[in-house]
Amino acid sequence: MKYLKTEIMVGIFMLLGIIAACVLALQVAGLVLNSKAELYTVYAKFENIGSLRLRAPVRIGGVAIGRVTAINLDNDSLTPVVSIGIEKKFDKISSESKASIQTSGIIGEQYIAITPGFYDEDLGTTYLKDGDSIADTGSAVILEDLISKFVFNSSQDSSKADESAKSSDTELTKE
Repeated sequence: MKYLKTEIMVGIFMLLGIIAACVLALQVAGLVLNSKAELYTVYAKFENIGSLRLRAPVRIGGVAIGRVTAINLDNDSLTPVVSIGIEKKFDKISSESKASIQTSGIIGEQYIAITPGFYDEDLGTTYLKDGDSIADTGSAVILEDLISKFVFNSSQDSSKADESAKSSDTELTKE
């Protein structure tokens, strides 16, 4: 009986620790317990989405304004179409905005960055609303592609430099 109070306190402490770990895991995974936020959906076509995942954040200037809700393939053009859920409180995004796929750090998660475009009613620009598409998009930069371009271009450049050096040496010996 004298250890009962201590055992109950340790049990409560362990239970709170497990709950805190579960909440932290959900936050890190991008799952949100608050589903009260009302969203409107816009669409964007990309040539290459890299490793963009469902529930990836959508940001303007680093501030999260929504999440990726679906990734599909357009049957006609065979290009990826990303459905973007944006919170309704961010309803002043111009139709001239650009959506691009960015990476957090060198090997971090990928997210969609929206660069706000200009808004001028006289020129016919509007605000994005439910069901609209973002026309100006920038595909993901694939690190492996950049490395392979660098490696193969540098090896071709060095072989061209060797050839030009040999030709200049032969020209000098002829003189």
